[in-house]
Amino acid sequence: MMAETKAVASAAAAEEGKSKTVVLVAVDDSDHSYRALEWAVRHVAATAGAPGARAVELVVVHAKPSPSPVVTMGGPGVSGDVVRLVEADLRKKAEGVVDKARRLCVANSVQGVVEVVDGEPRHVLCNAVEKHHADLLVVGSHGYGAIKRALLGSVSDYCAHHAHCSVMIVKQPKSKN
Repeated sequence: MMAETKAVASAAAAEEGKSKTVVLVAVDDSDHSYRALEWAVRHVAATAGAPGARAVELVVVHAKPSPSPVVTMGGPGVSGDVVRLVEADLRKKAEGVVDKARRLCVANSVQGVVEVVDGEPRHVLCNAVEKHHADLLVVGSHGYGAIKRALLGSVSDYCAHHAHCSVMIVKQPKSKN
């Protein structure tokens, strides 16, 4: 736990000239991303209460997929009604994701900026790091095996290599079975 708080503190020390540390957290509708958000909220709250600590801004980002890749999987004859239904479903899911994120922040007395951005998650997150001048990006790990990761790609792996800040990948705890 102390090492985790030091990660936020070291991100804070990374840019001495800034008046605040920006911690950006990626959320989707998975338990993995909410675990990452819980980690960030807990450590932002702990850092904010530390004597001499700089202000910490929490930015929560949800990448909402565009309906076009989802719809084109249905074939060439997909109607506009289907596109509108898919878009409405994606919008409703995004609202649920950010609502849950806001509730988690409020429950821990942490204020955060919450954004929904259309696009591919890996690109949305790297762009958000630049936009907000983030010092730390926090993402969850789905724990895919090598084959699944090779086929699906890994957002956390991409961000670790392309984001212009430190990246904290929060893993699920091992089950005790």
